Amino acid sequence: MIPGTPLQQEPFPPPIAARPDIRLSPREWTRVNLFSSRSNTIVTVVFGAALAWVAYRAVRFVFATAEWEIVRRNLLNFMLGRFPRDELWRPWVSLYMLAATFGFISGVTTRLAAEAAVISGEEVPATSRRATAARLWPVAVFVVAVLALTRTAGPTFLVAGVVATAVAARWATKHAPAIVVRFSWVVVLLGLFAGFQAVVGFDGVGWDRWGGLQLTLFVTVAGIVLAFPLGLLLALGRRSTLPVVRAVSIGYIEFFRGVPLITLLLMGQFMIGFFFPRDFDIPSALARALIAIVVFEAAYVAEIVRGGLQAVPRGQYEAAQALGLSVWKMTRLIVLPQALRAVIPAMVGQFISLFKDTSLLAIIGFFEVLNVAQTVTSQPDFLGQGLHAVTLAFVGFVYWVGAYTMSRESQRLERRLGIGER
Repeated sequence: MIPGTPLQQEPFPPPIAARPDIRLSPREWTRVNLFSSRSNTIVTVVFGAALAWVAYRAVRFVFATAEWEIVRRNLLNFMLGRFPRDELWRPWVSLYMLAATFGFISGVTTRLAAEAAVISGEEVPATSRRATAARLWPVAVFVVAVLALTRTAGPTFLVAGVVATAVAARWATKHAPAIVVRFSWVVVLLGLFAGFQAVVGFDGVGWDRWGGLQLTLFVTVAGIVLAFPLGLLLALGRRSTLPVVRAVSIGYIEFFRGVPLITLLLMGQFMIGFFFPRDFDIPSALARALIAIVVFEAAYVAEIVRGGLQAVPRGQYEAAQALGLSVWKMTRLIVLPQALRAVIPAMVGQFISLFKDTSLLAIIGFFEVLNVAQTVTSQPDFLGQGLHAVTLAFVGFVYWVGAYTMSRESQRLERRLGIGER
């Protein structure tokens, strides 16, 4: 460059034009997206007629032709299975404790989000009733449908009390001292333990006598809670530099991914006892089934987490090593948060699959919700009336509510974490 001449600056790239926010009226949106051409019009008409026919048949079945008396008279069987009827107060006490616990969790989450927004100078996120209703409407519809099948007003008042307990716990947590939030994990563990002990404690009802939806939800939650940390360790072990740890992890994952779950359930019922000493008490039937479910799900969780670990850029590892972080701190603070964030959709999909796979418990003799649907049609009052469609439709609705709610919560978490956005 010649001395005295001004510095030549590189021209800035032109700004990228933002996509215009075009809001169409419902009529314009319909014309643009459904009837923009002759082929689109034909497809819209054909599929619209098919969907209208399916919707008509579904509505007619639910409100006209289906005989819901079999569900009404067996509602307790669908909810609790063979749970002793003189101990029904226990599930209600447990439900109140769990409502208070989840209300506390919601309050802590909202409070921490507000505090983080204040620290970062951002606008405090507001939780509207409309957003809450959009998240929980399937559960609300299910609760209303179940209460509509009851014969007395007692369950309605009890459910209203459960909702009020959750709302009160959420409000109290938002205004509680800071030390309560600091030790929130202790409060959550105590609440879950108290809810469990309300059913089984004090000469209560052992979990082998549980059934119906109660058993389905318990096995799902227990399977998720126990399989996730085991799968996480297996994923880290598969990427370990220690040959023995890596070989054991690979052998475990490949073996249990290649065996059907029903095979493991049958093996758990008939073979787990051979692995215990002779003078050792063999676990109960449900405990053996839960062991089989956990070892099966952990293998799939491990592969999902391994995919997330491979998605973390190599530069993140190098940057953490440059900062002098130990392997444990690098994994805990840098690698795992990014890996788990990337695999949320696949992880939730696996948990939804676990929720539906609990129906296999019927094959090994547990009176879970699908077994109830098949058994109640053999009662003398309903024998030979072809009511399988009614009971299976109710059970299908139960599974849809659980799966759809988990899917919606997953999408909400993805939006909050900005997955798929730059």
